[in-house]
Amino acid sequence: MILVYDSLTGNTRRFAERVGGALGLPVMPLAHYPGGDALLLTYTFGQGEVPGSTQRFLAQHAPQVRGVVSSGSYHWGTNFGRAGRRIAENWGIPLVAIINKAGSQADLERVQQWIVGQS
Repeated sequence: MILVYDSLTGNTRRFAERVGGALGLPVMPLAHYPGGDALLLTYTFGQGEVPGSTQRFLAQHAPQVRGVVSSGSYHWGTNFGRAGRRIAENWGIPLVAIINKAGSQADLERVQQWIVGQS
Protein backbone atom coordinates (compact mmCIF):
# COMPACT_ATOMS: atom_id res chain seq x y z
CA MET A 1 0.00 0.00 0.00
CA ILE A 2 1.12 3.54 -0.78
CA LEU A 3 0.47 6.39 1.63
CA VAL A 4 -0.46 9.52 -0.30
CA TYR A 5 -0.96 12.79 1.48
CA ASP A 6 -2.25 16.29 0.96
CA SER A 7 -0.82 18.65 3.56
CA LEU A 8 -1.16 22.39 4.06
CA THR A 9 0.75 22.93 7.30
CA GLY A 10 2.85 19.75 7.38
CA ASN A 11 0.77 17.90 9.99
CA THR A 12 -0.65 15.35 7.55
CA ARG A 13 2.75 14.84 5.91
CA ARG A 14 4.42 14.23 9.28
CA PHE A 15 1.77 11.71 10.29
CA ALA A 16 2.02 9.90 6.94
CA GLU A 17 5.80 9.73 7.31
CA ARG A 18 5.48 8.27 10.82
CA VAL A 19 3.06 5.58 9.64
CA GLY A 20 5.05 4.78 6.52
CA GLY A 21 8.35 4.72 8.40
CA ALA A 22 6.99 2.34 11.03
CA LEU A 23 5.66 -0.09 8.40
CA GLY A 24 8.24 0.41 5.65
CA LEU A 25 5.67 1.74 3.19
CA PRO A 26 6.18 4.39 0.51
CA VAL A 27 4.92 7.87 1.40
CA MET A 28 4.40 10.61 -1.17
CA PRO A 29 2.40 13.74 -1.96
CA LEU A 30 -0.64 13.42 -4.21
CA ALA A 31 1.25 14.79 -7.21
CA HIS A 32 3.74 11.88 -7.15
CA TYR A 33 1.20 9.05 -6.81
CA PRO A 34 2.09 6.31 -9.33
CA GLY A 35 -1.10 4.28 -8.96
CA GLY A 36 -1.95 1.21 -6.91
CA ASP A 37 -3.70 0.61 -3.60
CA ALA A 38 -3.49 3.74 -1.50
CA LEU A 39 -4.32 5.15 1.89
CA LEU A 40 -5.21 8.82 1.48
CA LEU A 41 -4.22 11.22 4.26
CA THR A 42 -5.62 14.71 3.96
CA TYR A 43 -6.44 17.78 5.97
CA THR A 44 -9.72 19.56 6.57
CA PHE A 45 -10.01 23.02 5.04
CA GLY A 46 -12.08 25.97 6.17
CA GLN A 47 -15.40 25.03 7.71
CA GLY A 48 -14.99 21.26 7.31
CA GLU A 49 -14.33 21.15 3.57
CA VAL A 50 -12.35 18.68 1.49
CA PRO A 51 -9.38 20.54 -0.02
CA GLY A 52 -9.68 21.18 -3.77
CA SER A 53 -6.41 19.34 -4.42
CA THR A 54 -7.78 16.27 -2.62
CA GLN A 55 -11.04 16.49 -4.59
CA ARG A 56 -9.12 16.58 -7.89
CA PHE A 57 -7.04 13.59 -6.78
CA LEU A 58 -10.17 11.62 -5.88
CA ALA A 59 -11.81 12.50 -9.21
CA GLN A 60 -9.00 10.58 -10.91
CA HIS A 61 -8.01 7.93 -8.37
CA ALA A 62 -10.90 7.20 -5.97
CA PRO A 63 -11.24 3.55 -7.08
CA GLN A 64 -7.68 2.86 -5.89
CA VAL A 65 -8.07 4.55 -2.51
CA ARG A 66 -8.75 1.92 0.16
CA GLY A 67 -9.19 4.27 3.11
CA VAL A 68 -8.88 7.86 4.28
CA VAL A 69 -7.35 9.57 7.30
CA SER A 70 -8.20 13.21 7.86
CA SER A 71 -6.57 15.68 10.15
CA GLY A 72 -7.94 18.78 11.74
CA SER A 73 -7.94 20.67 15.00
CA TYR A 74 -10.24 20.03 17.95
CA HIS A 75 -11.06 23.72 18.18
CA TRP A 76 -13.26 23.40 15.05
CA GLY A 77 -15.87 21.46 17.05
CA THR A 78 -18.25 19.53 14.79
CA ASN A 79 -16.13 20.42 11.76
CA PHE A 80 -13.07 18.70 13.29
CA GLY A 81 -11.62 16.41 10.61
CA ARG A 82 -14.87 16.63 8.67
CA ALA A 83 -13.11 16.18 5.32
CA GLY A 84 -12.71 12.48 6.12
CA ARG A 85 -16.42 12.04 6.82
CA ARG A 86 -17.28 13.90 3.60
CA ILE A 87 -14.92 11.71 1.58
CA ALA A 88 -16.46 8.60 3.12
CA GLU A 89 -19.96 9.83 2.31
CA ASN A 90 -19.31 11.19 -1.19
CA TRP A 91 -16.80 8.68 -2.54
CA GLY A 92 -17.66 5.57 -0.49
CA ILE A 93 -14.12 5.30 0.89
CA PRO A 94 -13.79 3.87 4.41
CA LEU A 95 -12.87 6.41 7.08
CA VAL A 96 -9.88 4.96 8.94
CA ALA A 97 -9.25 7.78 11.41
CA ILE A 98 -9.67 11.45 12.20
CA ILE A 99 -6.58 12.85 13.88
CA ASN A 100 -5.88 16.05 15.75
CA LYS A 101 -3.11 17.94 13.94
CA ALA A 102 -0.16 15.52 13.44
CA GLY A 103 -1.82 12.71 15.40
CA SER A 104 -1.06 10.89 18.62
CA GLN A 105 0.64 7.59 19.35
CA ALA A 106 -2.83 6.00 19.63
CA ASP A 107 -3.72 7.37 16.17
CA LEU A 108 -0.50 5.96 14.77
CA GLU A 109 -1.24 2.52 16.21
CA ARG A 110 -4.86 2.56 14.99
CA VAL A 111 -3.84 3.39 11.42
CA GLN A 112 -1.03 0.83 11.45
CA GLN A 113 -3.45 -1.86 12.62
CA TRP A 114 -5.86 -0.94 9.83
CA ILE A 115 -3.11 -1.18 7.21
CA VAL A 116 -1.87 -4.52 8.51
CA GLY A 117 -5.46 -5.80 8.41
CA GLN A 118 -5.67 -4.90 4.71
CA SER A 119 -2.76 -7.19 3.79
